[in-house]
Amino acid sequence: MTADTPDRIDVAIAGAGPTGLALALALRRELGPNLRLAVFDPALARPTAPDARGSMIAADGGRLLERLGAWPAGAFPVVGLRITDSRLEDVLRPTFLELGGSAPAGGPFAHMVLDADLRALLRERAEAEGVALVPSDVSGHEAGAGGLRLVAGGRTIRASLLAAADGAASPTRNRERIAVHQFAYDQTALVATLAHEAPHGGVAVQHFLPGGPFAMLPLSENRSSLVWSERRDVAKRMAALDDEAFVAEVEARAGPEFGRITLAGARGAFPLRFLLARSFVGKRVALVGDAGHVVHPLAGQGFNLALRDVAALARIVAEAARRGEDIGADATLAPYERARRFETASLGAATDGLYRLFGHESARGLRDVGMGLVDRAPGLKRRIVAAASGL
Repeated sequence: MTADTPDRIDVAIAGAGPTGLALALALRRELGPNLRLAVFDPALARPTAPDARGSMIAADGGRLLERLGAWPAGAFPVVGLRITDSRLEDVLRPTFLELGGSAPAGGPFAHMVLDADLRALLRERAEAEGVALVPSDVSGHEAGAGGLRLVAGGRTIRASLLAAADGAASPTRNRERIAVHQFAYDQTALVATLAHEAPHGGVAVQHFLPGGPFAMLPLSENRSSLVWSERRDVAKRMAALDDEAFVAEVEARAGPEFGRITLAGARGAFPLRFLLARSFVGKRVALVGDAGHVVHPLAGQGFNLALRDVAALARIVAEAARRGEDIGADATLAPYERARRFETASLGAATDGLYRLFGHESARGLRDVGMGLVDRAPGLKRRIVAAASGL
């Protein structure tokens, strides 16, 4: 707990990941320096750990980050997506669906960024904007008629609103006793940053293999972000391999189009799950990002959903503050629930449906015919690109 942390604030944010920091900057942009704002996270006191993950940020999320002054210089435009459906032993992997084109308002429909770069830039911007960054967790909270009483670092702090951006295991959500619908997939995501000889041309490639989707997502300088979803038992063996053997397994799945592949950063492994909170709001509490929803990464929409949460909550809180209303009241937060839960539940169900469709070998013929029909329907492909852009 820093000495300059105020005892009374307007908005407390639990969690200093990209979602929590983006929310802090969005609220600061909407309401200016008079908004009393603090972000709480014990990780703020620790050196940043290596992070092998990357995020494909849709056009609407990119515009939000640009407005917040937090658009990484290394963000790389994604100009296309190529999908195959094959077995590991197949010599040829014919393309069943290829998407490309611009977002409706022009520009690429998505960009790839490394999570470590984005997190560092968001923190830098938050510090520059005078956001209080408190290296302590919110260990307790209690709502009353006039506001919240928070316990953080052994101190009591008063706030009007608590935004929970504290991850899928959200202590805030658990204290609020908000139920969740969740289950684990029999898959683990293996992630890494790779360098390769052949250029990717800005095209993301996703091979649907029997073990799960294997994605190479374009970064600058002939690099790609690997998101390889694999059955948990196989993924455990792959994660235990040394770097040379791991790269050999990657090359076997990527195919010859990338040429020789090498590691260009850290490796990681993350169990995959589905989670949807029964409500996105509690008493003076709003769930943001993974605290409210976790979806399978095959569609690359997890962080995009979080950024849409950020935009919606910042707008709703700002409008209430300008009207002189209580920013943590039930009536203030109800529109956030309406704005975000339906889209999130719909996308989560669609993503889970895709996982199940591509997870069954018996459905190969059906899905390949379906992808082929979409590939020959330019109008439908434009609508898919528009939806993927978020615009």
